[in-house]
Amino acid sequence: MKASELRDLSPGELGGKLLDLKKDLFNLRMQHATNQLDNPIRISDVKKDIARVKTLIRENELKEAAGR
Repeated sequence: MKASELRDLSPGELGGKLLDLKKDLFNLRMQHATNQLDNPIRISDVKKDIARVKTLIRENELKEAAGR
């Protein structure tokens, strides 16, 4: 997922996306623990996506604070 795609989302949609990514990460970790995970690189990809979403949420918060 690219940051440019995420920038088009509203703050509410970013929050929902963050929840989905956290659920995905949990499921991937469970699969990894039970040796059912086919692609372990997917875990790091999801972690990076979570970081991107959190960064954009923080950017939006700072923009709001500066606009006040």
